[in-house]
Amino acid sequence: MSGGFSARLRAAVRSRDRGSATVWSVGAIAVLCVVFGVVLAMGQAVVTRHRAAGGADLAALAAADHWADGGTAACARADRVARAQGTRLVRCAIVGETSDVTATSGRGPFAAEVRARAGPAGPPDPLVPRTPPAPPHEAPAEHLPPPPEIPAEQSRPPQPPPQVPPATAP
Repeated sequence: MSGGFSARLRAAVRSRDRGSATVWSVGAIAVLCVVFGVVLAMGQAVVTRHRAAGGADLAALAAADHWADGGTAACARADRVARAQGTRLVRCAIVGETSDVTATSGRGPFAAEVRARAGPAGPPDPLVPRTPPAPPHEAPAEHLPPPPEIPAEQSRPPQPPPQVPPATAP
């Protein structure tokens, strides 16, 4: 009798487990799809940010390059450069020779706005002592090692190889 009961119990347990692997597989696939979607969204956000930064940098350089043409002309040039980079110019200001622009890229939750400035290098900081750099290929004579001594037999010029007459065909 105990054999019949355990057989019925095993049959009942097996019937309840039928299809559970399918449910677990579908759940795992759903989780992987969500993770994959999040990774794609993060990648899209990074690409949009880099596009906006590149567009803003190039637009600021273009505006700073044409500051002498006036603020309107310099900002128009910056707008053309920004559009060529796939971004929109949001703000442009020219103060002296320095341009300050803001460009945006993307839409909705993936929009990125980046500010960039360009202009001539500023004056050196008076508090930082500046020493002239040493020439890159020259070192002071006192730091150079002495030249190696060459034995007399190595100092003569090399002799040319002996001439071998060409082989003749029979």
